[in-house]
Amino acid sequence: MTRRKQQKAKSTDRVVDFAQNTVTLYGANEHSTAVTIGLNAAIVAVSDEVPQVTVVRRPGERSSRKEGTPDDSDGLPFGPFEPAQHRTLELGLRTWVDEQTGLSLGYTEQLYTFGDRGRHAADGDHSPQVVSIGYLALTQETQSLSGTDTVWRPWYQYFPWEDWRNGEPELIAQVITPLLREWSDDASDISAQSARWDRVCQCFGFETSAWDEEKVLERYELLYEAGLIYEAQRDRPHLHADKVDRVKPHLGVPMIHDHRRILATAMGRLRGKLKYRPVVFELMPPSFTLLELQRTVEAISGVRIHKQNFRRLLEKGGLVESTGHVSTKTGGRPAALFRFRREVLKERPAPGVKLPSSGRTSKPR
Repeated sequence: MTRRKQQKAKSTDRVVDFAQNTVTLYGANEHSTAVTIGLNAAIVAVSDEVPQVTVVRRPGERSSRKEGTPDDSDGLPFGPFEPAQHRTLELGLRTWVDEQTGLSLGYTEQLYTFGDRGRHAADGDHSPQVVSIGYLALTQETQSLSGTDTVWRPWYQYFPWEDWRNGEPELIAQVITPLLREWSDDASDISAQSARWDRVCQCFGFETSAWDEEKVLERYELLYEAGLIYEAQRDRPHLHADKVDRVKPHLGVPMIHDHRRILATAMGRLRGKLKYRPVVFELMPPSFTLLELQRTVEAISGVRIHKQNFRRLLEKGGLVESTGHVSTKTGGRPAALFRFRREVLKERPAPGVKLPSSGRTSKPR
């Protein structure tokens, strides 16, 4: 065998330990790295116009913190993929979710694979590298959860700058904008400063850009790169330790490892998918009023929608049909009840709930 072939064979050798759920890869540098495959679920429901996400509190996994730093023990339901027990990745996910939360998942879709080095371990830590496969799952209402450390939490606690239903959050103008301006000005030259500020404008809808509700992950990663998110200060203290005391209030509730990044990915995916797939009905009861449907769409997207425009789009899209019954829950005039018209799945390739313009414009910076 030639030297080139020997090197190629050596670089791809691996040992799979099913009992420990690890894959050990041997590279040419004679060091070995064990890789664990993990499964994460961002489980979303909407209750009383509040998007909620299932959180498992893991006090034993919180980072060692000095007094005054935030609690980062919240995490998404998570467990390792066990090939000897789980026939598929999704079945493995459903098993872990059932054990940790008591929920039986309905709609589920795979999001992304998260495998950045150091996402579960600090530099110099030789514990297995964890590669996580993230999933988005939707459920109706906030079902009761099993386990004393498992709770529903509003997702805007983790991303307070994402809820524009009552206008631009004050946090953006009062805290985020000045800090991002300072970060962009700290770049090495004028060209880099301009590139940084252009990115800020595109993410947050400043100047000539418009707010795009789907850019949840882009905004989170920008704040992380700028060191304004607690996870960045925790994960990269050599770069951002000075910002721990300067960034007040803290920008949202932090989470263990990179779970807030996974949740940001799920939020952006769901906001985008509302527009071309009828996933919102996975969050609705079998019958609902049009106002309840509108408020659910607004809760997920984080923006208000013009009532008449929304109803015209529903009628034009043929997404709902009347049940012939009414609701008197509001105590006022009875409201007609509707249900999802499943025939639309056969009639149109992209039967989503389009979001009409709310008329909101970006504030100059």
